[in-house]
Parts: sequence; structure tokens; C-alpha cells
Amino acid sequence: MSTDQGDQMQVLFAAPASMWDGWSPPLMAACPEMSLVRDGDPAAIDAIIYAPGGEIEDLTPYRNARLVQSLWAGVERIISNPTLTQPLARMVDPGLAQGMAEFCTGWAMRAHLGMDGYLQDGIWRHGQIPPLATERHVTILGTGELGAAAGRMLRGIGFRVTGWSASGRPVEGMDVLAGDQLDQALARADILISLLPDTSATGNLLNADSLHRLPRGAWLVNPGRGTVLDDEGLIESLDSGHLGHAVLDVFRTEPLPSDHPFWAHPKITVTPHIAAETRPGTAALVVAENLRRAMRGEQILHLVDRMKGY
Repeated sequence: MSTDQGDQMQVLFAAPASMWDGWSPPLMAACPEMSLVRDGDPAAIDAIIYAPGGEIEDLTPYRNARLVQSLWAGVERIISNPTLTQPLARMVDPGLAQGMAEFCTGWAMRAHLGMDGYLQDGIWRHGQIPPLATERHVTILGTGELGAAAGRMLRGIGFRVTGWSASGRPVEGMDVLAGDQLDQALARADILISLLPDTSATGNLLNADSLHRLPRGAWLVNPGRGTVLDDEGLIESLDSGHLGHAVLDVFRTEPLPSDHPFWAHPKITVTPHIAAETRPGTAALVVAENLRRAMRGEQILHLVDRMKGY
């Protein structure tokens, strides 16, 4: 179909029912030429708005859909669906990027200023003045939209920022190292931030060996994917005193089990996967643009390369 003909595109909302009330109003406001439905004739569906966990998992009947638009930034739970044959776009939400950048910057500042050293126990600790941000180095693993946003905010404060990615694709204003330069990227990281996707190449990338390539006392902040981090290797590095502290927002199992050793470790801060959420108000504009592009046969934004996994 063509939106130029004045017809309404038929779009299936294939996400958990709990998301409908929060998402449907901004989606319909952003794309009034869309008829947003929760069921109907699969052959009549022009596009699918998708998040794992909904009632619809089998995408085979939707043979005429020109786009599956994810509401999540991560797509590992979608590309593993064997019934997915349609083009898949990941969510790149400006609000999500801003939230992630704020999370990374906040915890980087906590590490930088040594805020944990100020115990409220009646003891006046007038210690060494911390260096300025210009004297502190932050390395960001993963230089996509989220990594670039975090890098811009950290540079704005004055931190020296290095990026690392498998491809080494340039990012404006950031010194980006490529795949075989991981050791170099780690060696300069007073604060290491991991925003890597979950792929076969990133699993357990941060393990006892790689974490020991960081400078002694370095901090790790991981709001990316839990599978990137080897849990036992992290604890070993913390217990040895090499790694100073770890802030973890993502885990292999979520919610993190109450008996998991991370909860009780004095050098680990657990946050409950709150680093960044897709915000319907801003994300709806991204969805609307991609729906229009798909209907017009134009290049879809943020198309997923299924071989790479992102």
C-alpha cells in the first residue's frame, strides 16, 4: 500500500498488553495515518511494532509486513526468533540515549570524586584532593548511539574519553580504537563503561584476564549487557584489589536472584536495570518515521544486521 493514496497503514502492536496504555496514545499522535491494532487479518498487516513477551511470537503469517520495528534498543531476543523474515529495525530513541548518558556520567563522577570515601561516622577525613576530570581517562566499550551520547556528555565535563568497538568506526570528537586494540583501550581506562551489545563475540569479553589489564583501582560501569561480564572473573578481580569497584545494571538473570553474591559484595553496586528506558513520547517519533519510510519503500533507519546481531 502507499500512504500517498490516503489509505491508512495497518500496524500490529505485538508487545505485552501492559505496554498498550503507555504506548498507543503517543504512537497514534505521532503517526495519525496509522491504524494501530492488537489483532486482525495477518495478511492485511503492513508493519509490526514489536517487543518480546507479547501474545504474538509467530511472525510467519504476517507475510506482507514491510517492517518489524523493535521498541527495545537490544534485539538479541528478537533476532533469535526463527519466524522473523521481515526487515527488523532496532530502537534508537533520543530520550533513551540521554538517559543512558546521564547514568554513565553520574556514576563516572561518583568514581572520579571518590564519593564513597566520605563516611558519615564522625571522622574528619581531609585526604588527597581528587584530580580534575581533564586528568582522568574514561574508556567506553561500544560506540554506537548510546556510547557516542555518553562520550559527548563526559567530554563536556572534561574527561579524556576513548572509545572501542570491533569495527573502529569513527565517532566525532572521540578517539576510537578498533578490535585488536582492546588491550590498549583497557590499559588507559581509569573508568571503564561497557555499552556493548550481546553477541557471540562479546560474551565474557570482560573476564579475569581482561579486567586485570585495567589500571589498578579502576572502576567498571556496566549498563550494557550482562553477558559481556564473566561474573566469577569480576569477583576475582575485585577481591584481589586490582579492580576498585563495579556498578552493574544488567545481569545474566533478571531480576538478580536474592542469593547472588553480587548483592553482598562490598565493592559492587547493583542497580535494577534502570540505566535507560525507552520513552514513548520521543520513541514514537522514531517509529512514525520508520513506518512512513517502510510504506514508501525508502531506506529504513537503524536496520539490524542479523549476522552481526545488532
